[in-house]
Formats: sequence, structure tokens, C-alpha cells
Amino acid sequence: MRKEVYITDYNCVTPLGFDISSNWNALLEGKSGVALHKVIENHDSFYASMIDSGKLENEFQKHFENLNFTRLEKMFLLSLKPLIERHNITEETAFILSTTKGNISLLKNQTTLPEGVFLSSLAQKIADFFGFKTKPIVVSNACVSGVMAIAIAKNMIQAGKYKNAFVVAGDEITEFVISGFNSFQAIGTEPCKPYDKNRNGINIGEATAAVYITCHSDEGRISQNEKFSFKVLGDSAINDANHISGPSRTGEGLFASIKNAMTEAKVSAEQINFISAHGTATIYNDEMEAIAFNRMELQHVPLNSMKGFYGHCLGASGLLESIISMESALHGTLISSKNFEKPGISQPLNIIKENQPANIKYILKTASGFGGCNAAIVLEKC
Repeated sequence: MRKEVYITDYNCVTPLGFDISSNWNALLEGKSGVALHKVIENHDSFYASMIDSGKLENEFQKHFENLNFTRLEKMFLLSLKPLIERHNITEETAFILSTTKGNISLLKNQTTLPEGVFLSSLAQKIADFFGFKTKPIVVSNACVSGVMAIAIAKNMIQAGKYKNAFVVAGDEITEFVISGFNSFQAIGTEPCKPYDKNRNGINIGEATAAVYITCHSDEGRISQNEKFSFKVLGDSAINDANHISGPSRTGEGLFASIKNAMTEAKVSAEQINFISAHGTATIYNDEMEAIAFNRMELQHVPLNSMKGFYGHCLGASGLLESIISMESALHGTLISSKNFEKPGISQPLNIIKENQPANIKYILKTASGFGGCNAAIVLEKC
């Protein structure tokens, strides 16, 4: 019998708060982490969602004595600590780290490569701190990394490689990241407006997020001490190899990813209650998503993008937004797609304009990224 895999715990560290409850309350109130920030000297300030470093340091010192960590590593540790305290690590526990850039800031003013800049070294450092017994797995596939990390954990558990997994995802705002997106002329000049007629680009964000994933052999039942459970029903990742940075105009890769994930999940378009979309607020990404969702006949399903609240958190975005979608299901509340006013896409979507009550059982989470990568997962509230 095929193992059923569940997400039973999660946590996040973002500009809106250092735990789930503070993030959820901020979202209900419509608060956004996006504000003007100056990151590069001799460059203008730009809109981004950035964690206050002073508050981050104070929070870290409340929970940890060893301060020999980079800023990003501190964000990872804060996300993971509550989960580690609630769940055991064994010889059959996987540790999966998702990131696109890792400690890229360590390269500044260096003539040689520091050890900490390698993603494998970053993952091993975090794993060693918490005492993981298995070799860490790194997922770094542009902006689908967070969603793919969930899928990889699911598939490895189902294959019998592990019994459970801790997945953590994160990226921070650095000069390297800002310079890169500036070179594509992708950064917006105002708070981003996913799917809106007047959108003009993304806001970069930073965050870390963590989930605990496990399987249950007792006819799919979860233990009494678990407060909630979301079954990972289906997943898929497709690369359409369209362009180094531009998405397929037909949404081919995203369409195929959604179709495969829903087929594995055995869930129809009519059963999906909510879509947590990628929604970067760039002209081509949002249009491509609208085409793909319509091709799957999902245009009537309530949909939002979290980018107006958190910005685009790169390797963390997929995992963070999956967590928020599960919170929505637990609270029976759909969160608005912030800053959306007038449709700016060629095909219709049911974009959530204001918070509203809803019965959410089946969630579709999607992500797309540079290089033509696309990913989708289907979650079921149990």
C-alpha cells in the first residue's frame, strides 16, 4: 500500500513576524512587509520586503547562545527550532534545505571562495547544529525550490528512503540579488500588484520557512498530539526550457505541472477550493499563469498571490506561501491578493479582492522560475 505523506507542523520568519500567529494576524489586518529600502550605496531606495536586522538579532539572542552564524543562518535556525523541539530526529529523518543564493553575501570583497558560500556547507552547518544524522539534501532550482522541496520530501518518504523530514527554505536580500534583478529590469517602482493592469514589476523579499513532513501507516490516521494534518496528494515539476528568464507564453510548463499533480492527486478542477499562485507582478509571468489556469479550467477557483505582502522571497516563497495557504484552510479564510484592483491579464481569473470565509479542503500551490522551471503540489486538509 502506498504511504500517505502529511505536513503536520510548520513555522516561518518574515518581515511580518517571527512565528505563524504573528504572520497570520498581520495578513488578516492587511499589513505588508513591502517598504522602501536602501541596500546598495549610491543606488536609489527601492520597494522590498526586508526583515529588520535589529529585531532579528534580538529574537535570535533570546533562543540561541552561539552567535557565530550569518544573518541568513540565524533566520534558518529560528524557523526550525520550534519544529525540532516538537519532533524527534532519528536515523531515518531527512533534512532538506531550499535556497537559491544561500550565503552569497559572503563573496563581497573576497578574492577566494569562503567555505560558507557553498550551499552544501550551509546545509551541513544547520544540520550539524540540530544533530541530524543523515546527509543534508539541497534543493536549488530557482524560484520553484520551495515547492519542489515538499515534493522531494514526499517522494523520498514514499520510496522508503526516510520516515519523516524537516524541510527549511530561505533567502535574504543582498546586493547580488538586487543587482541581478535590476539587470533584467524586473524590479517594480512601487509596491507590486500581481495580475493588475498597472503592475510594473516585482518586489524582492526575504524570509525563511520550515515544515515537518511525515507518513502514517495506521490507515492514514494522525496521532492525537498533532493539531492538524495536510496530506500531500500530488506533485509535479516540469521545465519547458523556454528562456533563461522569460516564461513560456503558452504556460506549457506550468500547465503540465498542474495537470500531472492533479492527476496523481485524483482531484478535479471542480474540487480545488483555492489556488496559491506565484503571481510575481511581472507582465509575462502573470499572463502565462492566467493562460495555464484557464487551460486547466481553474479560472473560477479563488486565487491569490502573497507577493504584495511578502515580496518575492525566491527559494523561500513556495514553502512560505504553502504554509500560509494551509493557515487559510485551518482558519477557513481566504486572504486577499494585495494591491489587485483591475485585471491586467487576457484571460479571466477569480482573484480574491478582500478577505472572505471559505471551506478549504483541496489546495493547489504553484510556482515558476528562471530557466523555464515550473512546479505544482496539491494539498488536502485532513
